[in-house]
Order: sequence, then C-alpha cells, then structure tokens
Amino acid sequence: MTPRSRLLALGLAGLLLGAGLAGESAAQTPPRPIYGSQLMTPHERQAYRERMREARTARERERIRLEHHRQMQERAREHGVRLPDMPRGPGPGPGPGYGAGRGAGPGPGPGLGGGPGGGRR
Repeated sequence: MTPRSRLLALGLAGLLLGAGLAGESAAQTPPRPIYGSQLMTPHERQAYRERMREARTARERERIRLEHHRQMQERAREHGVRLPDMPRGPGPGPGPGYGAGRGAGPGPGPGLGGGPGGGRR
C-alpha cells in the first residue's frame, strides 16, 4: 500500500467512524422541553416534535412554535393554570456551571495578612 493510499484509507476510516459517533450522540440527546408540555398528552408532544423536525426553515419552525404557544395559553386558561407569557428559548449561553466568575482569584500573592510575605512592610 502506498503512503498516499494509506493516508486516504485512514482519512476515510476516520470519516466513517466520526459519522457513526455523531449519529450515536444525536440518538442519546434528550428531547428539548416543550412549552406547556404538562398540559399535553404524550401523543401530542410526539406530534409537536415531529412537526418541528419536519419544518424546512427557521421561519416555519417559529410559526409552529408561536401557534403552539397560543394553543397552550388557551388550554392553560381552560384548566385554570398559569404558564409563563413567553416560551423558554435556547437562552443566552451554556447555562450555570464552572466558568469565569467570582472564584479564588489568580492564586497566592502578598495578601493583606501580617504574616511572612504579608502585604505590610
């Protein structure tokens, strides 16, 4: 096997392996919450997910989402339940977790204590 064909074979194997792993992780991703899902039957939730999956454009998904929002608001009124005015969107970022924030600081330094290496001289 020439070096070029070996490289091609390795690249192809990597692509196939990556495609398999991507499909596997997508199958393990839990479904996103649905606005008003507590007022829906399992069949209705599944039908809504299918409609969203089959929508071809972001504009069509937004239309489906807004229509669903109006339906859930009406259903909530009928049942005497209060839902938030706006459905939760994907949000501004990754959510709570470890990140830049109020932490321990940059590490050891002179500090303000009076002990050895303290800030007072």
